[in-house]
Amino acid sequence: MSRVEKILFPVNFSASCIAMSAYVKRAAALSDATVTLVHVIDPSDLDILEQYELYVRPVADIFEDHRTGRNQRLTSFLNAEFPPMTSPRVLLSGDPATEISNLAREGNFDLIIMPTHAGRFRHTLLGSTTARVINDAPCPVVTSRHAETIVPRPLDHKEWVCALDLSPYAETVLRTGMALSKQAGATLSLIHVTDFGTHGGRSSSDTPGDFHLGEIRRATDALNTLQARLGISLPAQVITGYLKKALIEVITRSDIDVLIVGRSSTSGLRGRLTDLTYALIRDSPFPVLSV
Repeated sequence: MSRVEKILFPVNFSASCIAMSAYVKRAAALSDATVTLVHVIDPSDLDILEQYELYVRPVADIFEDHRTGRNQRLTSFLNAEFPPMTSPRVLLSGDPATEISNLAREGNFDLIIMPTHAGRFRHTLLGSTTARVINDAPCPVVTSRHAETIVPRPLDHKEWVCALDLSPYAETVLRTGMALSKQAGATLSLIHVTDFGTHGGRSSSDTPGDFHLGEIRRATDALNTLQARLGISLPAQVITGYLKKALIEVITRSDIDVLIVGRSSTSGLRGRLTDLTYALIRDSPFPVLSV
């Protein structure tokens, strides 16, 4: 992919968005990119009192009041961190996930950064809007569940890890990770997990140790082949375990600030939010860049 020059920051004025602003500023500084804030008015998300107003006021008048109030709030929201003169504001109406994805596509944005949930969603969930944006967005998406409880690493800390599943889509994930980490001046390493859960049908003649060593060798060879094809040589490790648990454990012990994962299906179709991607975004202690 090309350089990150335009970052889209969807906001709903929640505490999660305020906390996420520090990550947006860090990403913009690392990539020397401009930031655009977007807020989407969902016409179906009216308060009960406003619904009562429908009996006495035209819908158009109620919506225009909404739009005026939200526009004023958007203009002043985080204006110290993102001055309106240099960080444009966009106010839209409709289904939030659809409007955000469409704006990213039509505006040729290179990266979307948003929290994983609004305040009304349970902490165990991503939130429907974020999940759908990750699924449908035409560009990489950075999310973090812990924006309110941790602070971004300093600008000089740039340790990124790219998790690869060795599917046909892995090359796209790696190419994107390489391009973004290079622009940010970050150190990139690779990790692959040979999943216990997908190898239940191994031959009974294989001992567990032999089987695991064989899987590690095959995965290592595949990583080496992929790197050779791209003409690169990055630090890489192959581990065994139950996929999500093993990956979360190893990155938790690492001193990294970004985890890069693919969001496609194993068939290589882009734009599919897999269960694993969902779980990693939900549970990772670091911001996740989904490609």
